[in-house]
Amino acid sequence: MQPSGTAPRDVVPRDVVIVGGGLAGGLIALALTRMAPATSFTLVEAGKVLGGNHRWSWFETDLAPQSAGLLNEFPLKSWDEGYDIAFPGYGRTLGTSYRSLGSEDFHAHLAEVLPEGSVMLGKRVAQLDAGGVTLGDGTRIAARRVIDCRTFKPSDKLAGGWQVFLGHHIRCHEPHGLTRPVIMDATVDQCAPHGNGAAYRFVYVLPLSEDEVFVEDTYYADHPRMDREQLAGRTRAYAREKGWRGEVIGSETGILPVISGGDFERVIEDLRIPGVAIAGSRGGFSHPLTSYTLPFAAANARDIALLLAESPDTSAEDLAFFCEERARRHWRETSFYRMLSRMLFEAADPERRVQVFEHFYGLSGDLVERFYAGQSTWPDRLRILSGKPPVAISRAIAAMVSRGKPFKMEKTA
Repeated sequence: MQPSGTAPRDVVPRDVVIVGGGLAGGLIALALTRMAPATSFTLVEAGKVLGGNHRWSWFETDLAPQSAGLLNEFPLKSWDEGYDIAFPGYGRTLGTSYRSLGSEDFHAHLAEVLPEGSVMLGKRVAQLDAGGVTLGDGTRIAARRVIDCRTFKPSDKLAGGWQVFLGHHIRCHEPHGLTRPVIMDATVDQCAPHGNGAAYRFVYVLPLSEDEVFVEDTYYADHPRMDREQLAGRTRAYAREKGWRGEVIGSETGILPVISGGDFERVIEDLRIPGVAIAGSRGGFSHPLTSYTLPFAAANARDIALLLAESPDTSAEDLAFFCEERARRHWRETSFYRMLSRMLFEAADPERRVQVFEHFYGLSGDLVERFYAGQSTWPDRLRILSGKPPVAISRAIAAMVSRGKPFKMEKTA
C-alpha cells in the first residue's frame, strides 16, 4: 500500500479509480481482484486505514451465496446458535446465524490480497470526473472509469430520522458468560435523553470472545446529535449491571440516516458527476429502516466486477448509468421500509417507539430474516401491518401517506 502522507509514485492511467476505501470501495476492489483480474485499479482513501473504525454485522441470510463468498474471505466472528432480543413484555431467541467483521480485520485482509501498489492511503481527492481524479496535492490519476464510494451525504431532498450509537469493546476481567449476540435489548430506560430529547433506545451486545464483549447504546432519534460522554457512561453502566467489569480497549460511534421518504431523482441530480459511477451509501444503497449497507455493498461489488469482466470495454458513462439504474431500482424496491420509517418517526411518540419494534419481533423468524435482507414478501408486509397496531390508527394512516419529515441536518458528535 502507498504509505500515508507520501507523494504517489505510480500515476499510470488505470482502468478504474475507486474513491473511498470504506466498506463499499474495499469490497469493489476485492471483487475486481477476484473476478476481473485483468482490470487495473487504484483505491484512494483519505484516511490512514481502509474501513475506518467500524464493526459491520449481518445475518447470514442477508447475503446471496455469490456475495457471501467475498465476505467469507475475511476473518469473521460467527454465531450459528442464533441471537436474543428482549423487550419489556417478553424475550426471545431467534435461530438465524449471525456474522460480524471489524474494520481492523477488513484493512488487514485487503492489505494482504489487493495487488501491490493498488491502494493509496492518506490521499484526499479534490475532484472527480469521467476521466479520472485529482488529488489534493494536485496529482492527477487518469482512469477509464471512476467509482465514487465516499460516505453518505445528507440532503434536504430526503426525509427521515437518525440512528445514533456509541459502542465499547470491553475486555472483561472474567468470562462474561454470553454465547449469543443480543441484537436488541429494549428493556433499558426509554425516556432517557441522549442530547436531544427522547428516542427509541436499545442496547446491542456481541460476545467477541470468552472474555471480550462489544456493547453499543443505540437510539432512533429525530436529530443527528450525540452526547458522547452521556452515551459512554450509559454503555459502561449497562456493562456493570451485567457484571462485565474490565477495560475498554476500543470504541465506535455512528450517526446514520433512517430514510422515510424524499425526492430521489433530485438527490441523484445533486450528486451526479457526468460519467462517474456512485456506489455505497452515497448512492442510496442502504436499508431505509435499519441503515444496513453491507448486503447492498457486497451485491454491488460482485455485479460491477462481473460487468467489467464480461464487458471490459464498458465506458465510464455506461458504468455510471448501470449504478444509477441500480440505485433507482433499490429505491423502488425499498418503499415499504420507508413507509415503516414514517410509522416509526411520525406515528409513534419517541418514548413509545419501542412498541413498534416489540410488535415486529413477535412475528415469525422467517419474516424477520426477509425483512433485514430487504426481501419482505407481500404476505410479510400484510402480516407486519395487521393485528392491533402499536400506534394510533389515525396517526398510522397519516404516516402511511406522508412524504416524510425533512431531515434535521444539524450534526453534533
